[in-house]
Amino acid sequence: MALRFIAPAAVAALVACFAASDSGVVAPGAALQKLSGEFAFTEGPASDASGAVFFTDQPNDRIMRCGIDGRITTFMSPCGRANGLCFDRKGNLWACADEKNELWRISPDRKVTVVVKEFQGKLLNGPNDVWVRPDGGVYFTDPFYRRDYWKRGGPEQPVQGVYYLPPTGTGLIRVIDDLRQPNGIIGTPDGRTLYVADIGAGRTYSYAIGKDGTLANKRLFCEMGSDGMTIDDEGNLYLTGRGVTVLDRAGKRVDQIDVPEPWTANVCFGGKDRRTLFITASKGLYSIRTRTKGVGSQ
Repeated sequence: MALRFIAPAAVAALVACFAASDSGVVAPGAALQKLSGEFAFTEGPASDASGAVFFTDQPNDRIMRCGIDGRITTFMSPCGRANGLCFDRKGNLWACADEKNELWRISPDRKVTVVVKEFQGKLLNGPNDVWVRPDGGVYFTDPFYRRDYWKRGGPEQPVQGVYYLPPTGTGLIRVIDDLRQPNGIIGTPDGRTLYVADIGAGRTYSYAIGKDGTLANKRLFCEMGSDGMTIDDEGNLYLTGRGVTVLDRAGKRVDQIDVPEPWTANVCFGGKDRRTLFITASKGLYSIRTRTKGVGSQ
């Protein structure tokens, strides 16, 4: 048989394809697809009730929308240098507005409400990722990553923490203060368990959520940090960084989805049936069909 030269890029694509096909969570025969690569750095994907996915092009200060037809358009620009996003059950888009260290609520008609802009009279470090639990309570991480567009000094908060805002929209409290650099955050659809990634320490923890929003029973979930996270209907947790790592409820790795980018920032499920995993990675937006399904706030 004659041998043919295969370009390295083609080899990489074939490897990625076969890796996806053998995946425990990827749909049979599915392969990773690059939807676009026109961005500076993508982050914060979240899907609305229709399955459309919103994500941020953070350095370019814009929130993008990928419709269920695959068309990508600009939803809002400027957008407060938004980073992490999450929809609530009323269709509002919550955004970690990094420009002035605020937490925004954006209505379906694009009206912006600044919900949080400080804690105990001091600037937040920089809200990074957010999750809205079923009753409307909001959790967000607040690590400190110095931005070149800030005109502020060093951090004003004594810790890099995690905060909880009750459904009333007032009474912000700090619920975690002992992590090195919290980043990714996601909760279970029943509102009982919260996962928080300490990317600075390379660990992810789970917590029991109390009725008042406070957290208890801190437990090490895995020896791996994450930039952003999501969860599926089987309770698998999807962590990001070097591609997408999937772990079951016990913290056992069940899958690895490689992405041909320097860094994978975040993930969410979208599409009409919530069986497409959308991946924000460096300058690109990717997707792959899954046999599992997204649940709750994405």
